[in-house]
Amino acid sequence: WHTHPSVQTLIVTEGEGWYQERGKEAVKLQTGSVIPIPVGVEHWHGASKDSKLVHIAITNFKDNSAVTWMTPVTDQEYSSVH
Repeated sequence: WHTHPSVQTLIVTEGEGWYQERGKEAVKLQTGSVIPIPVGVEHWHGASKDSKLVHIAITNFKDNSAVTWMTPVTDQEYSSVH
């Protein structure tokens, strides 16, 4: 789980995976997916269990920071999106 001090945009170029905001259902990612992530929204994104996920992450710095890392995604959280 992490946040960004500025808007982040994910562009999936290959594979499949998941994007999830804290407290919301996960969104399936696939080649061509574009996900705009608002400032300060706690989220995670990663590959599905059976695929790689290749993506471009466009993130701007604010006050010399591009990300604030929170807690790791638990096995239970990851497994619940499949």
